[in-house]
Amino acid sequence: MSPEILGLVSLAALFIGIFIGFPISFTLIFLGIVFGFIGIGKVVFYLMVLQFFGVMREPLLAAVPLFLFMGYILEQAGLMDRLFVGFRLMLAGIKGSLYIAVMTTATLFAAATGIVGASVTLLGVMAAPIMNKSKYDPRLSAGCIAAGGTLGMLIPPSIMLVVMGPVVGVPITELFAATFIPGFVLAGLYMTYALIRCYMNPELGPALPMEERADSVFEIVKEMVLGIIPLAVLIFAVLGSILGGLATPTDAAAMGAFGAFLLAVAYRRMTWERFKEAVFKTIVTSSMIMLLVAASNFYGAIFARLGTATMIAETLLASNLPPTVLLLFILGLIFVLGWPLEWVPIVLIVIPILLPAVIELGIDLVWFCTLVAVCLQTAWLSPPVALSAYYIKGVVPEWDLMDIYHGMMQFMVIQVIGLLLIFLFPQTALWLPTLLFRN
Repeated sequence: MSPEILGLVSLAALFIGIFIGFPISFTLIFLGIVFGFIGIGKVVFYLMVLQFFGVMREPLLAAVPLFLFMGYILEQAGLMDRLFVGFRLMLAGIKGSLYIAVMTTATLFAAATGIVGASVTLLGVMAAPIMNKSKYDPRLSAGCIAAGGTLGMLIPPSIMLVVMGPVVGVPITELFAATFIPGFVLAGLYMTYALIRCYMNPELGPALPMEERADSVFEIVKEMVLGIIPLAVLIFAVLGSILGGLATPTDAAAMGAFGAFLLAVAYRRMTWERFKEAVFKTIVTSSMIMLLVAASNFYGAIFARLGTATMIAETLLASNLPPTVLLLFILGLIFVLGWPLEWVPIVLIVIPILLPAVIELGIDLVWFCTLVAVCLQTAWLSPPVALSAYYIKGVVPEWDLMDIYHGMMQFMVIQVIGLLLIFLFPQTALWLPTLLFRN
């Protein structure tokens, strides 16, 4: 058996193991050692040590636990609740106001943490009771919560982008700049769609009853000053320092985590138990991600050493398909894989395999990464495997799962429209990184 075919056999074994339910990290390490030893001999053990130490010495990946800690602190301190209440009171008299409040809160929280599961769950816990009480449409409500929660995958500082940058070999700062505009464009499309639906049919999202509104303008101003502005300033200070070149992503993440902690203390929402919970969640999640990064780097090195990655790239290029068609095929493959798989194995395993073909086609890697991010975000909204649906169902059991699916499908269509806009107009993603970093 040739080394290239051996690599394909290992890839097939990997996906079988993942679908059976074996832990991805240990499956990668085991298959890397077994097939590496068969293909290249004892060198496999030296290669494993080299790849693992290479990941541990990568300074950019230090931003992962810091951004996670920032997000978990904000989650544990309940600052997202305050954010939602502030927007709800400000917009109470508008039809569909809760949809706007959900999406605005989700957008700002996405800029604080890239944890999709936590965002969807928190939005469901906060918004669903008041939506039900105000007789909002369950389908549109579920779709709005699911779509808003997935923005954390795209809007910087997304953990997925922090991991994807070193994997693809592009600066994280450029990825942050590239996804900034598409993320807010998608949020704007979501809100526009919800408002249009509400004005066409006010029963889908009536204005809030008088008992749910603020008692005075002072209360609204107070919630805005105390509940919205401080968190918004923190988020935009972190992103601004990165995009402005004032700080590296790791430095900005550290300052953001410290700022989130100070905010939680200032609001008197930080207790020792909440702090311990945030630290524990940060350690667990970042350890899982870092082990996956190290394991996938090792497996990817074996895969490349066997020559399989080159063979796949040459096969794709030999198909003589136009670059646009080939890129659509790659995005379609990523979208389908995004149904059963989390973003981590796709970014760490699938993307490196397809990357040589993408580079050979001369596709801008920052644009490609943006398309991949939006594509994976779309997969989170795609029934029947969409994980966001189960997060919502878990915290809002009174909503029927089919209604949740129906609502998510509406926003998935909008998501596809957004993906097509980025595909047809690359400057949507490339204008800001070009302006900031390529002149």
